Amino acid sequence: QVHLVESGGGSVQAGGSLTLSCVASGFSQRPYRVAWFRQISGQEREGVALIGGSSTTRYAASVLGRFTISRDTDNSVSLKMNNLKLEDTATYYCAADTRLGFQTTSAGAPVAADYSNWGEGTQVTVSS
Repeated sequence: QVHLVESGGGSVQAGGSLTLSCVASGFSQRPYRVAWFRQISGQEREGVALIGGSSTTRYAASVLGRFTISRDTDNSVSLKMNNLKLEDTATYYCAADTRLGFQTTSAGAPVAADYSNWGEGTQVTVSS
């Protein structure tokens, strides 16, 4: 059974940093693409960043230059978030898929429908 477990969320002041981690298990092969999404209650899930098979990365415009996604091992991906802003407050979800290739929005963000497997989420709260 496939599992994705996020960790590293918490509370931080604006301008601070957090690093989220996503650990995958139960996959028959290394997930080709892994992405981070975030969601505020009552709003649509928003793509934040993705990493593809050759460590190709894509970012939403709102986080470009502040967030860095990296593949630490075959089954773990981290999201380093610097210079956090109040508007980064959300529940962050890890998503993964073993199918080749990836889709992005016209702005370069990952697309939720492109992922079959999701974690339970970790809360990030940024305060002033």
